[in-house]
Amino acid sequence: MLTGNVTQTILFGDLFDKPLVALFDRSHASSDGGAVLLAAADRRLGLLDRLAACLEDRRQPGKIRHDLQSLLAQRVHALACGYPDGNDAAQLAADPVLKLLAGHDPVGEELLASQPTLSRFENAVGPRELFRMAEALADTVIERHRRRRKGRARRITVDLDITDDPTHGAQQLTFFNGFYDTWCYLPLVGFITFDREPEQHLVAAVLRPGNAGRQLAVLGVLRRLVDRLHRAFPKARILVRLDSGFVFPQLFDYLDSRPRLDYVVAYARNSVLERAAAHDRRLARLASRRSGQSERLYGQVFYQAGTWPHRRRVIYKAERLLAPDKKPKDNLRFVVTNLPGSAQTIYERIYCLRGDAENRIKELLNDLALGRTSCSRFWANQFRVLLTATAYLLFQEIRFHARRTTLARAQVATLRDMLLKLGAEVERSVRRFVVHLPATAPYRDVWQRIAIGLGAQAG
Repeated sequence: MLTGNVTQTILFGDLFDKPLVALFDRSHASSDGGAVLLAAADRRLGLLDRLAACLEDRRQPGKIRHDLQSLLAQRVHALACGYPDGNDAAQLAADPVLKLLAGHDPVGEELLASQPTLSRFENAVGPRELFRMAEALADTVIERHRRRRKGRARRITVDLDITDDPTHGAQQLTFFNGFYDTWCYLPLVGFITFDREPEQHLVAAVLRPGNAGRQLAVLGVLRRLVDRLHRAFPKARILVRLDSGFVFPQLFDYLDSRPRLDYVVAYARNSVLERAAAHDRRLARLASRRSGQSERLYGQVFYQAGTWPHRRRVIYKAERLLAPDKKPKDNLRFVVTNLPGSAQTIYERIYCLRGDAENRIKELLNDLALGRTSCSRFWANQFRVLLTATAYLLFQEIRFHARRTTLARAQVATLRDMLLKLGAEVERSVRRFVVHLPATAPYRDVWQRIAIGLGAQAG
């Protein structure tokens, strides 16, 4: 947005063979011209409409300039374009592409909502609305893939994971966490994967206090996801993969009680399990000493913890790790499962794949600022987490339509830089809007292919 105290003309007199003049004089230009893909992705998902329907507008009608759907769209699209702070609204207020995405006339005089308006918007949302929004987000994702796969899937994998969200202020329900050695929140995120597809689709994002126990929100989220997945894909088997940080007695009771549900859940070591794996651990040490390399052996034991009503199958990996300039180290891991098959196959080909969820979390944290929970109210920060999840789902839809291109596995930051960050000039006529994008855009062909996949017409 141009202001009166900033010069519009910059002169480089001796930088090149001839003087160079840089002019900031395109009033209807944007640096995010490619972001129209976000609106196309949302049209496929219908996500913003469903989320907006969950919100209650308590403002006085005569004083409203921006409806809730417009505010929601403005916030999500700004996040997607790399502007995570509400303060960014001052610089983005006149951006024609972001105005267009929020439902405004891109070349008109009306500006986008200001930072104070967005701040009031974020802080006005309460727990009931947030719960409805979380359910709407899950329903939208599952319905999208039910339509895509015509209700057919052999196996749907559910991955839940926790990450730390360090805080640096006086936010509600932030506490010191000894494991992470910081004051923080502990967001819980969930993903689903269909058969052997590579993409893990975000389906849940719940902010939790920094002192949250391992069971907080886990069973509720898991129940709702499993119920919805069974209704949408009645013939599919559900596989639940969890880290040892999620283990509590009621979890296994629930997993065993559900039909067509398999699980692989990491389990903390104890003296009983260590004795069961002791022989293979000694063999792994001997094999490593002979080969001079890391060695591992797999086995199983049927084990009953004191809080369990019966024995369950526990597979283990007895590994001896060798690394340059480090002392040899034992790496003993245990996983509780009801799956048949060899311990090695279950551990390497099923359980270890859950590690890819950490890459998705890194995208959320590094590329979309999931940890920008700087509001004082806890529920406002939960709202921000859901806004970030919404922006991420738009990128996942774009990435899906980038399959069989060079950006098929690109992360969010790359997708943003290559597809959204395109200089553009916007024109309006009686019949249409025209967004002029650079003909030399390096990923022009990929952008056009994605646009067509999202419903645009070639012409």
